[in-house]
Amino acid sequence: MVTEVILKRFEDPDEVTRFEKGRFETVTLGGMTIGRATYQPGWKWSEHIGPSVGEELCTVEHVGMVVSGKATVAFSDGRVVEMKSGDVFHGASEPHDSWVVGDEPYVSLHLMGASGYAK
Repeated sequence: MVTEVILKRFEDPDEVTRFEKGRFETVTLGGMTIGRATYQPGWKWSEHIGPSVGEELCTVEHVGMVVSGKATVAFSDGRVVEMKSGDVFHGASEPHDSWVVGDEPYVSLHLMGASGYAK
């Protein structure tokens, strides 16, 4: 029996989506798409991604982990959550905005929601 092992790196992603103040890289393994978001200070979803996808707020469901930096997620019902390095998160598909907090770039891995993000 031969068992296949697939190795990929974000330094050589399958796909890269670039936008002002950020990029979203994806790799696909065994039918699963995993993403890495890298956003610079000043990045905000509603300003830097929303207009290109014709939406005011993001409605993608996310499951992931913050690798470095901080970001805020603000839901349309008024809830606001700050995420920081080491946090594992689930964000529902309900409308939300997000932005980088502070002067450090924000990097997160996305295990759910990566295939349809920023498109």
